[in-house]
Amino acid sequence: MTSQIIPVEPFDLIMFGATGDLAERKLLPSLYRRQTAGQYSEPTRIIGASRSRMTTDEFRETARRSINEYVRKEEIDGDDVERFLARLHYVPVDAKSGEGFTELKEAIGDSHAIRVFYLAVGPELFGAIADQVQAQGLVCRNARIVVEKPIGRDLASARALNDLIGKDFSEQQVFRIDHYLGKETVQNLMALRFANALYEPLWNSAHIDHVQITVAETVGLEGRAGYYDKAGALRDMVQNHMLQLLCLVAMEPPAWMDADAVRDEKLKVLRSLKPIDAHDAPKLTVRGQYRAGASANGPVKSYAEELGTGDSRTETFVAIKAEITNWRWAGVPFYLRTGKRLAQRVSEIVIAFKEIPHNIFGGSAGRVVANQLVIRLQPDEGVKQWIMIKDPGPGGMRLRHVPLDMSFAQSFAVRNPDAYERLIMDVVRGNQTLFMRRDEVEAAWRWIDPILAAWEESRQDAQGYTAGTWGPSASIALIERDGRTWHESG
Repeated sequence: MTSQIIPVEPFDLIMFGATGDLAERKLLPSLYRRQTAGQYSEPTRIIGASRSRMTTDEFRETARRSINEYVRKEEIDGDDVERFLARLHYVPVDAKSGEGFTELKEAIGDSHAIRVFYLAVGPELFGAIADQVQAQGLVCRNARIVVEKPIGRDLASARALNDLIGKDFSEQQVFRIDHYLGKETVQNLMALRFANALYEPLWNSAHIDHVQITVAETVGLEGRAGYYDKAGALRDMVQNHMLQLLCLVAMEPPAWMDADAVRDEKLKVLRSLKPIDAHDAPKLTVRGQYRAGASANGPVKSYAEELGTGDSRTETFVAIKAEITNWRWAGVPFYLRTGKRLAQRVSEIVIAFKEIPHNIFGGSAGRVVANQLVIRLQPDEGVKQWIMIKDPGPGGMRLRHVPLDMSFAQSFAVRNPDAYERLIMDVVRGNQTLFMRRDEVEAAWRWIDPILAAWEESRQDAQGYTAGTWGPSASIALIERDGRTWHESG
């Protein structure tokens, strides 16, 4: 099976922060792969912009190194690389002083191609860059602006940031990117629910016992200490990635696959989340911070040691029991957990169905385990439906719990594109379905803020957990006191 590639219209992508880590690891390799897939129409250009004083030739060599390091060798073709590098241009720009924006305007010229301003920079520069490109007359009808998280650190700052961007770009031109929504399996969650008659009739509190969403990392700070210690796991992962996954699981079917129709339904979920305040936070949330431990690569320092300060109250782990107060989900808990330096790198959604009402087989057949639908986002994207079957062979009825396994890598003879590949092409197309609308971002913060306030009010330190484990023991108690257990990935 081969995937169908539909070329996009010609575009100019102006990449602010073009010499940064995101550009090197994700954006440049993704843009190269889309060229090799035949998705570009001509003329398409990529213009790098950052404070680094370098020439276009030097920027092209930076891109060459990026491709060699982050693109698989079998995907690298010498002619394709040279053709890609020829698309690249570079203009030194300082967003704070405004220096270089006149030269950027000259580099763009009188092009009428779709114009994408990708802000791979810190949020403190979003407003300044938007103002400068507007002042230079670069915000045309077919312009779009892409902003990375974090969109604020609370509701008030998110509103202020949205206001700054909104002065210069209309809401239809703003693309707030969350790379989790570009993952193949996240798209398949929509297909599973809304393109099949099998699941949607069961997708409610009458048949589902609970839902688990886990985003676990084995890595630590990885050079993000300055940002992460000010953010923590709740702001860094839960407010955006995990709440977006929760919305896709819990949303009502939209009338059609239209950007605003989908985002309207996600917004309803966010507004239906039961608030967690200072009274509820101690029993519904768990904060953790990793201590020294071990990984597959050897000993691991504690978070405080990695940070270099010797002391910090920032959480590197969060577990939450959330509830959605509507007819579909009343009484169904959603257990969320995320953390760094955990036992395994895995992102998955587990839909745990209720047990059968009556077991006709008796004790000799073995235990009847409730069905589960496990949607794996990483590292091996795929879907498993766990069901009960008879163990083959004579000797009576013996039951087994086995998965119907669909690994995308094995089922389809195509490479799963990186999430950024899909999302950048959606920006060019003007398709906002997988991007967060302003009211979504602010609704998510409206739910997160009381949790942050409760933690601040209590002044309790994050509970320690050993690096290489599954987090604090309190996170196990959070789910086990309800008679449930965390799903064991495997």
